[in-house]
Amino acid sequence: MDSNTVMYGVIGDPIGHSKSPLMQNRAFRETGVNGTYAAFRVKPERLGEAVAGMRALGFRGLNVTIPHKVDVMAYLDAIDEGAMAIGAVNTIVNENGRLVGYNTDGIGYVRSLKEEAEPELAGKKIVVLGAGGAARGILWALNRERPASLLVANRTWDKAKALADHLGEGSGSIAKAIRWEELREACLEADVVVNTTSVGMAPNVSETPVDPAWLKPGAVASDLIYNPLTTAFLQQAQERGCRIHGGLGMFVYQGAYAFEYWTGQPAPAAAMREEVLASFTGK
Repeated sequence: MDSNTVMYGVIGDPIGHSKSPLMQNRAFRETGVNGTYAAFRVKPERLGEAVAGMRALGFRGLNVTIPHKVDVMAYLDAIDEGAMAIGAVNTIVNENGRLVGYNTDGIGYVRSLKEEAEPELAGKKIVVLGAGGAARGILWALNRERPASLLVANRTWDKAKALADHLGEGSGSIAKAIRWEELREACLEADVVVNTTSVGMAPNVSETPVDPAWLKPGAVASDLIYNPLTTAFLQQAQERGCRIHGGLGMFVYQGAYAFEYWTGQPAPAAAMREEVLASFTGK
């Protein structure tokens, strides 16, 4: 680091588990960018101050994670069309003091899902678990793939309904909210079931968001969690004959798209993935 080093970071609460600093700093080394990236724990009540600090200190970019992806929008100067339709931001770019919000979650997720598990999403029946900031981006991106149906379920019905209604207004989404009691039947018919909740994340690795026995053999069980790399939900779904898709690919690609927004350079995605994998395996 020197006086010309450009600052980047990720804000969230909690944030200690994040692998983003490892991944993005590897990307800077690979590309020769004089940048550094750190994780910052920001309490919800200090979010506005954190964004003002980014502006004042000249940070070029920030990633935004749970629980700030929706609330952070109020503190930005402009929001990309896709992020506005989604209703959540996970990437901020500082354009000479003007803070612009983007969402790379959905595009990163769909790229990973198509490469690793299901290359053709058109005509598929998809169920999404959870209605938080990550679910917003994923539902928006999945809708663009022309699925036959796109159902969202959350333990709090009002949140699922509000999300489906918002997406329908903003982007013509076919997303429809279902009640938690309807979830078993929906999963039994689904071609793809996506967990966007934190259920099953370390350290609570034995938990599952729904009973994996609800999934039909051959369906895709997808989990946004990347720590552990294979969650209990995925392990049990695989035992039922399901194809499984973990969260590592989405994590890498959402970070790669953010890197490209910040630097204007192609992201070294393979090296970024290698760095995150090494942090789990010790190799």
